[in-house]
Amino acid sequence: MDPRASLLQSRTRRHFLQQSAAGIGSMAFASLLAEDGYAGDPSATRASDPLASRTPHFAPKAKRVIYLHMTGSPPNLDLFDYKDELVKRSDQDCPDQFLAGREFAFTSGTPKLMGSPRKWQRVGQAGMWMSDAIPHFHGIADEMCVVHSMYTDQFNHAPAELMVYTGSPRSGRPSMGSWITYGLGSENENLPGFVVLISSGVQPNGGKNSFGSGFLPSVYQGVQCRSKGDPVLYSSDPPGMSRTMRRATLDALADLNQMQAEQMGHPETLTRISQYELAYRMQTSVPEVMDISAESQKTLDEYGATPGGSSLANNCLLARRLVESGVRFVQLFDWGWDFHGTQAATGLTDGLTNKCATMDKPVAALIRDLKQRGLLEDTLVVWGGEFGRTPFREGRTAKSKILGRDHYPDVFTMWMAGGGIKSGFEYGQSDELGFGVAENPVHVHDLQATILHQLGFDHERLTYRFQGRDFRLTDVHGHVVKELLA
Repeated sequence: MDPRASLLQSRTRRHFLQQSAAGIGSMAFASLLAEDGYAGDPSATRASDPLASRTPHFAPKAKRVIYLHMTGSPPNLDLFDYKDELVKRSDQDCPDQFLAGREFAFTSGTPKLMGSPRKWQRVGQAGMWMSDAIPHFHGIADEMCVVHSMYTDQFNHAPAELMVYTGSPRSGRPSMGSWITYGLGSENENLPGFVVLISSGVQPNGGKNSFGSGFLPSVYQGVQCRSKGDPVLYSSDPPGMSRTMRRATLDALADLNQMQAEQMGHPETLTRISQYELAYRMQTSVPEVMDISAESQKTLDEYGATPGGSSLANNCLLARRLVESGVRFVQLFDWGWDFHGTQAATGLTDGLTNKCATMDKPVAALIRDLKQRGLLEDTLVVWGGEFGRTPFREGRTAKSKILGRDHYPDVFTMWMAGGGIKSGFEYGQSDELGFGVAENPVHVHDLQATILHQLGFDHERLTYRFQGRDFRLTDVHGHVVKELLA
């Protein structure tokens, strides 16, 4: 038997590629890099240090984002969007033209119009309408840019939430925080670039997909931290393992992963090394930044925060500490805003009052705190839900004293502050009954494009090649709403 034949039979495709670096091997490796988004990257450090700080496409107005998501979607018609005509026509049958050919989540038959039961007043220099449910927001109105003409394509919670954060109603796409940390990296090598804080004890409607990395390298997914107990689950050394032993273990793993990277040529292996090292550094850096007991009693009182507790107030204070420490994207999810008027929330009177009492004080304190520390100028704060609420009563509570509203995608309100966005400004309008956008529509893709623009990105150019095509957060949609820019 020809010994060369035996040698050829023992060769694998891996051997062939390794020994053909000047030909097919180099082309195959380049293809792998391109598929994983590394080809043509101006930063040579992305593979070896994926969270290294990077320069965006153009000079940014914002360096970081705090996104406050009210999971379940707050009732815009009872907080920001006062409708005098709707109040006048409250309890009348909903006009047929608004119902024809449409279905709603929990409404059947002909629903009754419902004006807001809240008390309203104009606040701030611009005279914005705000209800009595959010008294602390009245004091920050001159910092807010309120968009009354948001709309989306989705009317169920999980798809609508995924639409806001990933640009798609289906799971599997990278979230906004992942895109931003992929594009910008982190300003602190000892902390994650993307941190998630959850209050009210319930995960987002979209689950971890709402802050996942999708097909981006896993180092860009959101790291969920807790304000009570260990800040990051499973980050502590197991019993019997000393810090020295942990360091030796990671060094051995790094050597093995480096060998694999040289043999396989896959950049995700280098990402894994970076993740292990970040986790090691986080063991000391994260507990320090998550310890709000270091704050003054005055600051704790302004937020309504309690050291050792778990609340939106604590998370708002932690958000300030995190961005102050160089975290690029901080995502807060607060559950309990699904105001149908059923057991999920006790209605638009006492129920909304009680829920807002846990939210508007700490959020207002966050805005004031960021401004006082000189951080608001280059920190973009975004507040909102995944869709709006109907201008009529939800069917299940139609005959009760509890007032609730159904899901509604056609028009809703969000607001932003800081980060180069206009302050004390209102944009867009809903119609006189709150059924649709009357002027200046803003789709969630437009919001995404505008956020990326403030961070220095052309949303059409921040892409990642996956399965043969270039993906982006806004996919093939979206435009920057320039009227919102300062």
